[in-house]
Amino acid sequence: MSELTDSTSKPSSLPGFETPDRPPHKSKSNTAAGKTSSILPVLLPPSILRPVAFRTFTRKHNLTISSSALQTLAVFVGKNCGSGWREEGLAERVLDEVAKSWRKSGGGVIVEEGKGASLKAILQVLEGSMGGGRIMPGKVNLDEKATSTGNPDNVDSSCNNIQLNPNSTSSLEDNEEDGFHLSLDIRSWIKVIDAFDLPCLTYNADKKYFQSTNSKPSLMPPPLHKAAFMRDRYALVHQRLLRNESFQESLGSSNNSSLGRSSSSLAGHRPTPIANLLGRSGTSHLILGVLFVSPAGDLSLADLTGSVAIDLTHARSIPEDGAWFAPGMIVLVDGIYEDEEDAIGSTLGGNNGVGGAIGGRFVAVSICGPPCERREASLGATNRQNHGDMSSTGGFGWVDFLGVGSERAKGPRMRSMQSKCLQSVQSSTGLSRRPKVVIMSEVCLSNLTTVDALRKIFSLYNDQPFVERPFVFILIGNFVQQPIMNGGGRAGSIEYKEYFDTLATVLSDFQSLLRHSTFIFVPGDNDPWASTFSAGAASTIPRRPIPELFTSRVKRAFAMANSETETTHSVHPAGEAIWTSNPSRLSIFGPVHDIAIFRDDISGRLRRSAVSTRANADESWSATGENIKHTANDMNPNTQDDSFGLPTNQAGKPASTAHAAARKLVKTILDQGTMSPFPLSQRPVLWDHTFSLQLYPLPTAFILADAETAPFCITYEGCHVMNPGRLIPDDEFTLTRWIEYDIVKNRGKVKEERYQ
Repeated sequence: MSELTDSTSKPSSLPGFETPDRPPHKSKSNTAAGKTSSILPVLLPPSILRPVAFRTFTRKHNLTISSSALQTLAVFVGKNCGSGWREEGLAERVLDEVAKSWRKSGGGVIVEEGKGASLKAILQVLEGSMGGGRIMPGKVNLDEKATSTGNPDNVDSSCNNIQLNPNSTSSLEDNEEDGFHLSLDIRSWIKVIDAFDLPCLTYNADKKYFQSTNSKPSLMPPPLHKAAFMRDRYALVHQRLLRNESFQESLGSSNNSSLGRSSSSLAGHRPTPIANLLGRSGTSHLILGVLFVSPAGDLSLADLTGSVAIDLTHARSIPEDGAWFAPGMIVLVDGIYEDEEDAIGSTLGGNNGVGGAIGGRFVAVSICGPPCERREASLGATNRQNHGDMSSTGGFGWVDFLGVGSERAKGPRMRSMQSKCLQSVQSSTGLSRRPKVVIMSEVCLSNLTTVDALRKIFSLYNDQPFVERPFVFILIGNFVQQPIMNGGGRAGSIEYKEYFDTLATVLSDFQSLLRHSTFIFVPGDNDPWASTFSAGAASTIPRRPIPELFTSRVKRAFAMANSETETTHSVHPAGEAIWTSNPSRLSIFGPVHDIAIFRDDISGRLRRSAVSTRANADESWSATGENIKHTANDMNPNTQDDSFGLPTNQAGKPASTAHAAARKLVKTILDQGTMSPFPLSQRPVLWDHTFSLQLYPLPTAFILADAETAPFCITYEGCHVMNPGRLIPDDEFTLTRWIEYDIVKNRGKVKEERYQ
């Protein structure tokens, strides 16, 4: 009895059993943290873990996990949680902690290695904090290894704890205490994004979201990428079409409703793949495809399943004379398929590379461009709560298209910051500031009168009060009339540098503008170095900025102007000159203001290559804007005609005619969702950089600098499109024109001034 009743136990209340009333104390080695029970690793397939990962990452934390990241997590959970990953709920707890750590470390919406935070670093930290398949409380501490250094949304990690109410500014003040310096000057929130610095995103049609490309973009990619960029563009337009309400059949629609539809109505019907036309001769179909000219010289229509010859003799455009249709464009065609014994057309060759031809032809009855989608719908911002937060349903609001932060992560905070910046100016000066951007195109420095025109424009704004002065000046090429170094030798480059030296002399006379404004320079086709090889013809896009060899004197003028204010206390950032690519993007307050800039004489290329239909076979300048039908994807009816700004165009035709031509150009480009909807033979494009040309989602504003079209300012589906035209119009030696753009109102106005 004495042997049983030692110091570690007490007699039971039942002496007959002589058992202790509690278990003996465990040895010290058995109570050590993480040594309670050994974990036997298991082989966990990613497909088995996928439902748990979906509930944790997607439903709970609004994250998307890639297949490679799921494989990494499956190995980690199988190794550290063992067989109890499902029954004891160990996997869900681990994945929840991984998702929280990913958000805390500034990771993006897609969980994958190399995007945002380091997943391997997070798992390494968690593995050292686990015991018995469980995370020990108080031991998870992410260090700098788990923090991303290259993610543009790093600052967004602090937004998880910041109020997203645009009417509240307390969150911004709290963020300042965390070490973030929030300037109240609008120019501190400007970012010019080079076309070669944009995130390389492609739309995955199977997973229905955007993802980063695995390979780094190259100037000499493999031939496979030539076919891939057109396929990706088609998939992006196709998903946009299926999201449109006009092409979604209602639950109560009849199966036979398509048999009696009008040939001019394209609503409520899904497109038919071209391969499905075989054996259905005499039936009516709606096709979404790419127009192209076959090697035999026939006009054909192609999609991802095949191609078919198309007859546009009886086709009517919708709206009538409201858009251009040229080879290389994606169009919606409604018509009848006619089968023939021998195929008309041929296999789609290397220029497009999508499928083969089928026999017969498709007789088109109506043709139109794919419907455009508003920016709010693309980003899922159509539904807002009363307090201003964004809806969490639909759209691609979590995708960072520009590398400045996504709409849902930074949009509300940046809108609050914009309001705070405008209020600070009003409280200090008593005047409400309307931030303005001055846009000038075809600034031909080789023309002697251009210098006088620039001096006149700069003097007008230099004399204005600070709150009314533009904070951005955009100067767009061509900066010379003839291509540089077209004849070879050094004379061309030396002469070109002298033109910018003259510009630096003019800018030096306006020190106030140099100190408090940002100047952005966008090249044209005649500027170096692309014009050296193209001789002024259409060069490859996107193209690099003007080399620093020619811009040193202009940069020196800004440096000297800012050096004079170094000794004085100023809260405003220094003025600067930025030389960017063509095309490029201007971001103001992150994703709030996205301004696309593109220099190209696109209207002339459209007139040369457009196909003829019944509606535009007898096209003449007598058509007016009132003849354009206002369909669901037509121009905004609230567009003001006086925003066009000109009584007559350069050819002396009525303003209504020029306005109709401008509306036709704008609708064509924005419906296509790309800045260059042409074959590579007409407009060469770098295959791996076509993502910089896409207009999806629509930017808030689009500067389409076309010297062959009269200046205009038109809003279409919420996107404000502006064309400054020529700085000095033809046959006008004392008149200069430019555009003044208000970013808050998202409206531009054509300005003109006489000079001596």
